Amino acid sequence: MDDMTKYEKARILGSRALQLAMGAPFLIKISEADLEAMGFNPIEIAKKEFAAGVIPIIIKRETSVYTREEEKPEAA
Repeated sequence: MDDMTKYEKARILGSRALQLAMGAPFLIKISEADLEAMGFNPIEIAKKEFAAGVIPIIIKRETSVYTREEEKPEAA
């Protein structure tokens, strides 16, 4: 998870927070006291799950390098 960009991390956290807000079960054990301390905030819960490495979301990215060639018009 160290090679993730901040945008990929934000996308994962946002997606998981939305799932939690819609009623998805937690993937880690969180005590009632911890939930109250976090204010039952789905983003904070998603951050804890992300830190534990249990979020089942996969990132796919293009690995090949795209090059662009420019052609100059020939003189007539």
